[in-house]
Amino acid sequence: MTISATEVKEIFHAADQLYSREQVEAAMDRMAIEITQRLADSDPIVLSVMNGGLVMGGQLLTRLNFPLRSDYVHATRYRNGTSGGELHWLRPPEELLDGKDVLILDDILDEGVTLAAIVEGCRNQGANSVLTAVLVEKIHDRTNGFKADFVGMQAKDRYLFGYGMDYKGYLRNAAGIYAVAGS
Repeated sequence: MTISATEVKEIFHAADQLYSREQVEAAMDRMAIEITQRLADSDPIVLSVMNGGLVMGGQLLTRLNFPLRSDYVHATRYRNGTSGGELHWLRPPEELLDGKDVLILDDILDEGVTLAAIVEGCRNQGANSVLTAVLVEKIHDRTNGFKADFVGMQAKDRYLFGYGMDYKGYLRNAAGIYAVAGS
């Protein structure tokens, strides 16, 4: 279902800002320190999950001052919708993961189904270790028990957008973390 630019503006203006740009930037600074402490000597491959991990990944990579290689994967359950469905693999990593340490970057940890499947895919390709970093972790029980290794911030279980997270394909570029009003 597509929406008009006017509807997108209305959603944005009615939304609740949960975190400002400055708060998000501070969270990424902290995450970069934690990731550096853990991976600086491992020559990792860093995989951003498209499309949501694009914004966070691009900004976090510039904070990681150690040798690494970057690539991306594209797997989605949302396909511009507001609820998840079947996992669709659109692009696996091009980098060979066999024997490598891998860090996966994603925008949000919601149910954990997509990220868990990507982690499993990396392990199946022979990765030595697989760690995950998410900008936002929704606070709720996950039926699969999945937990991210690095978390920028937490948010209540609402429909979020900004810093890579979208609302029906829009608002990934919002400079802050927002919750759709009434969600």
